[in-house]
Amino acid sequence: MRKLAALAASALALSAASAQDLKADAAKDWKALRPLYEHLHANPELSFEEHETAKRMARELKKLGFRVTEGVGGTGVVGVIENGEGPVVMVRADMDGLPVVEDTGLPYASKVTAKNRFGETQPAMHACGHDVHMTALIGTMRQLMNRKDDWSGTLIAILQPAEEIGEGAKAMLDDGLYDRFPTPDYVLGLHDAAQMPAGMVGYSSGWALANVDSVDLYVKGVGGHGAYPHTTKDPIVIASQIVNGLQTLVSRETDPLDSAVVTVGAFNAGYKHNIIPDEAHLQLTVRSYSDETRQRLLSGIERIARAQALAAGLPEELMPVVEISDPYTPSTYNDPDLTARATSAMAAVLGEENVIATPPVMGGEDFSQFGRTEEDVPTLIFWVGAVDPETFAKSQAGEVELPSLHSPFFAPDAEPTITTGVTAMTAAVLDLMDTE
Repeated sequence: MRKLAALAASALALSAASAQDLKADAAKDWKALRPLYEHLHANPELSFEEHETAKRMARELKKLGFRVTEGVGGTGVVGVIENGEGPVVMVRADMDGLPVVEDTGLPYASKVTAKNRFGETQPAMHACGHDVHMTALIGTMRQLMNRKDDWSGTLIAILQPAEEIGEGAKAMLDDGLYDRFPTPDYVLGLHDAAQMPAGMVGYSSGWALANVDSVDLYVKGVGGHGAYPHTTKDPIVIASQIVNGLQTLVSRETDPLDSAVVTVGAFNAGYKHNIIPDEAHLQLTVRSYSDETRQRLLSGIERIARAQALAAGLPEELMPVVEISDPYTPSTYNDPDLTARATSAMAAVLGEENVIATPPVMGGEDFSQFGRTEEDVPTLIFWVGAVDPETFAKSQAGEVELPSLHSPFFAPDAEPTITTGVTAMTAAVLDLMDTE
């Protein structure tokens, strides 16, 4: 009953907010948004190198009347517009592409190479849909500027760098995002979904995305000739035992109702058939939701590595070295009250059948940083389906396989994906900033 009441309240607010149908208006605006999207898709830039992208986004916001500040946290862009008294709502999109060679066959496919932050030349592609996110943000701002009589408060649009390396949100916050600009009462973001049909929105209330840690584990040993293993302490054997032992962190030390991942993604050791090396290098990705589970996993990795080294008879000076990358990507928590309110507003426009609860995922997103500050701001990131519905139906029937995000073949069904994102985000903002 409470959900129905919230939905009805949102529907009333939206009908008062606009004399026209929001969904139809967003669809009509695709003609204006399409050139922007295709330009962004064809011209990706890598993390912390989004200079031209940032300039373009700044121009788009200035055209809409925003007061724009560039260079926040490196290449980040912040646009602010005041429209009377009311809440401060921040809408975020990320800008960076990935070092992937595009193979979609699109007429506007990326053919560029770009410099990364270390000066290395790499291919670049919007293989995670950040071009969709940016275009949807501009489309949302266009809709809101056309409805200024229907909302009141302060609207902030941010274009964030370096999401793909998990550092851009923190860089913007460290550069005074919540000090130099109005502190938001709510922060909203969206992400396209490679396994959901266009026209639909998915959301998780509570935990939505995981803590992501990268761990390097250096296993020491005493090298020697492969013909005389008894004169060595073989780090490959020790590291292999560690790999097996790490599996118990999830299978035997994590509550089955909790979630955790410990994956050894790389195992590197040795150079020649008949030489036992003196070191092995393991590279791990470690994922969790709660900070308590994260800490237990990380400390467990050190404990198991040390125990296996001791079992092999290694002296103290040859204990394994564990390096945990900093910064890490914190888990994302969607505020339940904000989630219920915003998704009810979306359902009032898109239809309840098109706004669905989805399970949380073990992927990571540094959007989480906007809610992990002293201000404790409620945040919500939601999914927007990006797959042509007919193609999605074929995948469900087992006829085709869908490319994932980060794939060179990922090509969102741009028009319905972006117009749905614009519709959903605009509906949520209007509800939060309703003048009634």
